[in-house]
Amino acid sequence: MKKQYTDKHAIAGVKTLMPALECFPNQFKNYVITIDIPEYSSICPKSGLPDCGKLVIKYIPGKNCLELKSLKLYILAYRNLGIFYENATNKILADFVKAVKPQGAYIKGEFTPRGGISTSVEAAWGKPVRLSDEK
Repeated sequence: MKKQYTDKHAIAGVKTLMPALECFPNQFKNYVITIDIPEYSSICPKSGLPDCGKLVIKYIPGKNCLELKSLKLYILAYRNLGIFYENATNKILADFVKAVKPQGAYIKGEFTPRGGISTSVEAAWGKPVRLSDEK
């Protein structure tokens, strides 16, 4: 008999308390910061198998900029967390916005193929963030 996905699978990890994201005062206006995280990993809450991928965060700072060491510790906390990567991408954006209070933020997760299928998840908040490859 095939195991079904449950509500427990669906919400796994979403409300988990993560390490604090720290900030420092921003000194300038109207610019975009891009952060590449090439080695994201978490655990699929249903299969227990690792989910790996790359994250890109782009944001327009308001009064604060993100301190990168705190981001590293925050992302490392996902390594043993059971959470679907769709939820992880949105949770990271929500936690980021709550801590940094940017004018606008965008996150893209590109996850490695499993069973021949790869997935990208994108989420945005606030003022649109112009991507560097847009014309």
